[in-house]
Amino acid sequence: MTTLLFKNASVVNEGHVVETDVLIENGRISQIARDISAPAAANCRVIDATGKHLLPGMIDDQVHFREPGFPKKGTIATESKAAVAGGITTYMEMPNVNPPTTTLDALEEKYQRASQSSHANYAFYLGATNDNIDEIRRLDPNAACGVKVFMGASTGNMLVNDPDTLDAIFADCPTLIATHCEDTPMINELESIYREKYGDDVPIDAHAHIRSKEACLKSSQLAVNLAKNTGRAYMYCT
Repeated sequence: MTTLLFKNASVVNEGHVVETDVLIENGRISQIARDISAPAAANCRVIDATGKHLLPGMIDDQVHFREPGFPKKGTIATESKAAVAGGITTYMEMPNVNPPTTTLDALEEKYQRASQSSHANYAFYLGATNDNIDEIRRLDPNAACGVKVFMGASTGNMLVNDPDTLDAIFADCPTLIATHCEDTPMINELESIYREKYGDDVPIDAHAHIRSKEACLKSSQLAVNLAKNTGRAYMYCT
C-alpha cells in the first residue's frame, strides 16, 4: 500500500482550516504536522496540495442502492464506487430492496454481498414491518446502523401503520430508529382528489401537494412523541 504525504494542504477539520502536512501510512493517517519529511524507507508519493483543501472522508447516513433486486438501477459495487468518487468513504444503506432487508438473515446476506464488492466502508439498516418485531428485538446493536421505519407509504410490506407495532418498536428496538414520516390516509385522500380531476395524468408539480407538509408534520409529531415517551434514540429521514 502506497504511503501518501500531502504537503501544505489547507486541512478542514472540526470547524477549522489549518495549513499543514498529512502523512498516510498503511491506509491510515499517521501524522498531522508542519514540515513532515517523507519516510526514507517507504514507497512514498508526495502531493503538493498548496492552495487546495483537504477534507475528511464524508459519511452518508442514507443511501438507496438497488441490490439485491434491481441491479440494472445500481449495485453495491457501482453505487459505492460513485460514492467514493464524490468523497464519501462510509455509507449507510436502506432496506427497501427486493427482497427487503427485514430479517436478520437478509441483513447478514447484504453484508456478505458488500464484503465482496463494496468500494467504501458500509453499514445497513434493518427494515421494520407490521409483523417483524421479533426480528427487531433479536437484532445485535452492532449488526446494523439502525432500524428504518416507513411510517408512510412505501414499497412491498414495509409500511408500518399499526399503532401497537409502532409502540413495540419504539419500546424494544435495541438501536437507533430512523423514520420516514408521512401520514398515508392523508396522502391517499389527496391523491384521490387529484386523480378525480386529472385521471392518470396528474401533473408532476402536484407531488408536493399530495405528499403535503401537513401529512409529514402529523406523522413526524407521532414519531417524536413515541421517541420522547420511550427515550429511544431517533432520527428523522425522508
